[in-house]
Amino acid sequence: MAPGLRRSLPLLLPLLLLCPAARLAGCPGRQQLLAAVRQMQQLLKGQETRFAEGLRLMKSRLSTLHAALSKAAPEPAPVSCPAPQAPAGGRMFGTKYLVEHEVHFACEPGFKLQGSSTRICQADGSWSGQEPRCTELSTCSSNPCQNGGTCVEGAGQHRCLCPPPWSGAACQHRTQTEPPTWSATADPAFSRKPRCAQVEHAQQCRCEPGFHMSGTATASLCQDVDECELYQAEGAPRLCAHLCVNLPGSYRCACPTGYSLLGDGKSCEDIDECALSRDNCTRGTTCINTGGGFQCVSPECPQPGGNITYVKTSPFQCERNPCPMDSRSCHQAPKTISFHYLPLPSNLLTPTPLFRMATAAAPGRPGPDSLRFGIVGGNNRGHFVMQRSDRQTGELILVQSLKGPQTIQVDVDMSEYLDRTFQAKHLSKITLFVSAYEF
Repeated sequence: MAPGLRRSLPLLLPLLLLCPAARLAGCPGRQQLLAAVRQMQQLLKGQETRFAEGLRLMKSRLSTLHAALSKAAPEPAPVSCPAPQAPAGGRMFGTKYLVEHEVHFACEPGFKLQGSSTRICQADGSWSGQEPRCTELSTCSSNPCQNGGTCVEGAGQHRCLCPPPWSGAACQHRTQTEPPTWSATADPAFSRKPRCAQVEHAQQCRCEPGFHMSGTATASLCQDVDECELYQAEGAPRLCAHLCVNLPGSYRCACPTGYSLLGDGKSCEDIDECALSRDNCTRGTTCINTGGGFQCVSPECPQPGGNITYVKTSPFQCERNPCPMDSRSCHQAPKTISFHYLPLPSNLLTPTPLFRMATAAAPGRPGPDSLRFGIVGGNNRGHFVMQRSDRQTGELILVQSLKGPQTIQVDVDMSEYLDRTFQAKHLSKITLFVSAYEF
């Protein structure tokens, strides 16, 4: 059928219905109307045939697809990696071994990690990186001997050979070679005559508590017991958390500057200069309390780079300005940067969680279905691991103790994914103020 006729048929149908009944002027004759009706019947029949063929073809294709799906092998189970083992002398963090999950390794004090500290389960069922090993460090490598002492290796331990006039396990004590200019025997507060009494034809003498008898029976003297020196011997209970001051017949404990003595008379507690307004921080800076002191901080957002710019939304957080739609580098940059300051005592027991990162979905928007955490910068990174603690939280864990005083920076990030597509990254810059003391 000619295209022109096909286009005219929808207009001709009302005319065919009206003309016989209304006998309108200009209506075609009977033969013309019959010819038009036959053409329309043929057209409808052809359309009906093609529609039926289309339905049959669709049914055939659906049957073929159904048969193929029924015979297809079941979907494979999620790929996992073999359970890794913690190295001898070390520890492992992480309990999930599916694809893209991470495990972390750290060594005990006295050992050094060789190999990969972080391994990721790959799509082929193998772990990335190298098998970790913990090798024993030399006990003399930390230079434990003071004042020119010589360190000698032993079976898992060391010994310090001390030059005169030093002594002690680490050559930390000066040996007295000449009588001191001050002597307790010459100080009336630290030495005194004993109290004597005649009992049954014999003289008995005794000293006050905190003093001991010395000298001969005829020339006895009560001398002060130096509790601080007595309890300084290795293995003896510690009298004071910091400094022991000997007193006549007794002793007292003292704390370093920035600490106060607690009610037990031996423990020290940090003084919070920031809470007591004892700091000298200027306007525009914030006081952060530390062990024995304080720090004045004023974190700044990164300088603009390319089309990546940040704005400070609070004293300790920066947020990235909106990115151009076609800027991949901008979208990959951290969406938020936060600053955190943590005071720590020296030689803190490990492992110890220090910091947590978590995600939360905005109202009305789906949250990420996958998170990745990592340590991305800072000094002394080998002292830490970052691991997932639950579905929406990651923890920074101290796995090797830190000796103060020192300041350590560690940067950790959290990447959000939805249907395996990167959504956003958040960066936390953590500053640790490690005290010189263990309290």
